Amino acid sequence: MPMSDDGSPVQIIGAGPGGLATAAALKERGISAVVLEKSDSVGASWRGHYDRLRLHTTRALSALPGLPIPREYGRWVARDDLVRYLEAYTAHHGIEVATGVEVDTVERRDDRWVLHANGGRRLTAPAVVVATGYNHTAHLPPWPGRDSYPGELLHASRYRGPSPYADRNVLVVGAGNTGAEIAAELAAHGAGRVRLSVRTPPHIVRRTTLGWPAQRSAILCRRLPPGLTDRLATRLTRMSVPDLTAHGLPRPETGLFSRAREGSIPVQDVGLVGAVRRGRVEPVPAVESFDGPVVRLAGGGTARPDVVIAATGFRRGLEDLVGHLGVLDATGRPRAHGHRTHPSAPGLHFTGFTNPISGMLRELALDAPKIARAIARAAA
Repeated sequence: MPMSDDGSPVQIIGAGPGGLATAAALKERGISAVVLEKSDSVGASWRGHYDRLRLHTTRALSALPGLPIPREYGRWVARDDLVRYLEAYTAHHGIEVATGVEVDTVERRDDRWVLHANGGRRLTAPAVVVATGYNHTAHLPPWPGRDSYPGELLHASRYRGPSPYADRNVLVVGAGNTGAEIAAELAAHGAGRVRLSVRTPPHIVRRTTLGWPAQRSAILCRRLPPGLTDRLATRLTRMSVPDLTAHGLPRPETGLFSRAREGSIPVQDVGLVGAVRRGRVEPVPAVESFDGPVVRLAGGGTARPDVVIAATGFRRGLEDLVGHLGVLDATGRPRAHGHRTHPSAPGLHFTGFTNPISGMLRELALDAPKIARAIARAAA
């Protein structure tokens, strides 16, 4: 599609759910916006996720403003269906997306923003929305000896499905939702041995309890005192999830909602509990280093896997883009988020850089109209 370059539209960086939702909200207010996407399609990061991925949030609470997710996609929307939804959302709202445009740096010049992009482009805008995503840059820990490991070592972002790992000894590192799902899938589809390296035992919850989704409980509890919500969650978990301590996966000592406020989201069980109880997934301590083909674990244990899959998270990747503006904290996350902007960067908004227990897509949907309203007010 043609890309405006006269400086009038708001420039949105990233054609994922957050960028598209914000563009739709701006259009509803009559404000022109262009979504800049470095890949050749919308929803690029979702297209790259592993094949079995389904949302952990319900269809009804995952839709973006102005278009529901089709009922035929089911309660737990699959990866490919979400991509189709994002394509339909773009068309439905007539969102202008400029693909193949990668923004390197954003800077403030006089009272406008200048975006430096590939191909020597210089785009100006009264406001900019950064929506490049929470899971932007794969993080592989600098384990000592990692580079000399003779087996296969890959980040979970490169994992697609279990077939390449049939009959192989696999160590999955990281017990978040991604690591838990990959380990359970490998165990169910023919991997020879599956171990799950756990640094901090996660909270494990049922995706639904008697038909009630965990997401709705998280939404209801967000505004309650942390101590109360921790106690309620502990009671519910003890009733619904078996104790796996004897299998090497003890219950966490810190409360579920206290951990969530620190950024640690509970693991929704889609097969891990059963796999651990049957001995098909073996929890082991954290990885400390590599020594040739040997992986050394905390506490003195070792493993000799054929494959190591590192489900060790992502970084936001904002330092080169906006790090020079003083808008990031020590962890590389925006100091101001959503409709709020940093005092030194008026008109520069960020969306999608939190990891809320109530669901990322839901929060993006709530953020979009607030950002649009703030931009409209600033332009008035």
